[in-house]
Amino acid sequence: MDRQAVAELSRQARYGPKGPVAGERGAVVTSHPLATRAGLDALREGGTAADAALAAAATQLVVEPHMTALTGGLELLYRDGRTGEASYLNGNVAAPLAPLAGFTGADLVTGRGVPVPGWWPAFRAAHDRFGTLPRARLLQPGIELARDGFAVNPYLFGEMYAGRAELGAHEQAREAFLPGGCLVGPGETLRQARVARTLERLRDEDMDYYVGDFARAFSAECARGGGVITVGDFQAYRARWSEPLRGTYRGAEIVAAAPPDDGGCQLIEALNLLELFDLAAWGPAHGSVETLDLLVAVHNEVYYAPPRTAATDVEALLSKEHAARRVARLGAGLARAAAPAPGTIHITVVDEHRNTASLTHSHMASPWVNGLFAEGFQLSGGGSFFQRGMPWPGERATVYLAPNIVLRDGVPVVASGSPSVSLVACVLQNLVHLLDFDLPVDEVVALPRFGVRPHEPAGGWLPGVTLEHGFSPAVDREFRRRCAARGLWLKDLGPWHSLTGNFEAVTLDAGAGVLRSCADPRRNGAAEAY
Repeated sequence: MDRQAVAELSRQARYGPKGPVAGERGAVVTSHPLATRAGLDALREGGTAADAALAAAATQLVVEPHMTALTGGLELLYRDGRTGEASYLNGNVAAPLAPLAGFTGADLVTGRGVPVPGWWPAFRAAHDRFGTLPRARLLQPGIELARDGFAVNPYLFGEMYAGRAELGAHEQAREAFLPGGCLVGPGETLRQARVARTLERLRDEDMDYYVGDFARAFSAECARGGGVITVGDFQAYRARWSEPLRGTYRGAEIVAAAPPDDGGCQLIEALNLLELFDLAAWGPAHGSVETLDLLVAVHNEVYYAPPRTAATDVEALLSKEHAARRVARLGAGLARAAAPAPGTIHITVVDEHRNTASLTHSHMASPWVNGLFAEGFQLSGGGSFFQRGMPWPGERATVYLAPNIVLRDGVPVVASGSPSVSLVACVLQNLVHLLDFDLPVDEVVALPRFGVRPHEPAGGWLPGVTLEHGFSPAVDREFRRRCAARGLWLKDLGPWHSLTGNFEAVTLDAGAGVLRSCADPRRNGAAEAY
């Protein structure tokens, strides 16, 4: 990517509405224009949707360090356009082999809150199965941007400013983010020389470096913070392929993330419940309090339920009969709160052969939460998800991720996903607007949303709902009245807030052969198609 293109794409990384894109051969949407371009370039060079998604993900390690890291996890839902087969890759974070006795929320800012990462093993596994371009080619945009730099956008600067104490406390962070003793400002060039060298060593030495020097540096830094991860954890970790979950909604097939990631299960459960109501008669949520109220109730019914693990009877949870039985509980008091909001990002790609990739990756915590760094990367604070239920030693955390693909008559019509604590709510609302109301994707991403943010008063965790501006005044007033009457905590977010997710979707018009996408106004993303 030449420097002029880097400069122009860096300037495009901003909040606010983005224009729709359409193409017949391929489409990419991510939360940063530089990552989107890296993915599109891979498609133009003959790469698959997996190649494009991986090139974008590697680029995001560099341009969105507040949202993802090599020390986090990577999950991929992939559908082969030729065979129709779908696969789910779990490269999520895992518990250490050594026990974490007495783990509490206080551990999240220490080395005890650092999980075993899966990002690189998952990257390799996805490329081995579905990639065609060399791995070195997929890493190259990220390496160049780390070495030569890119302009800091206001969102990244805001996160750097909020985390300046953690960044300033570590030599490796100071090198990149505070050269000369002050933060790299908006519009100034951020260079990450250590990150470039780490990516180059992964390119050249692969797993020899990853389970060798990288694992030793990571483990030593984790131990310095009081953690228990060793090189043995890196040697034992394996990325895992599984069958994705499947459900139906008004004649469409839903393919989604599989346990122990439980966002896919939540999504299908929620759609099963919604299918029992005539949403089309009520209208979209921004103009119908009945639709909004039902969406919130359905979401809360599945979101605040106990986490779905690999041992859960998922078949029973996803049955239409179970949905019919639980309708009576909608809006009832709910006892459990979910984990805090992670730093997470999503990528959706469709290529000319209609291979489809929906990829979520993350450092699984607030940015730089523990102030620990190794080989240029922050150590993930993804142990936040251990609070949902501590995995057995060496086992995956259960995380509510929901990459998904929707098909009609066996043909994909939507591929999507979202980051944020509200990602399930985000995907649910947007799929309803696409499938029930046939709205175009550029209109859908701009509509107001509700989200979720567990509230912690003095007495303990309570479920909560967040609400953006933009609903009709009558809907807004009546919904707030109903929340108050039920004792449901509500926080006003104002317009287009990142806590309500970031819907990255590509829609497919099989008849016309056209792919369409539009980046969400709530983050700095971009969509491109050709």
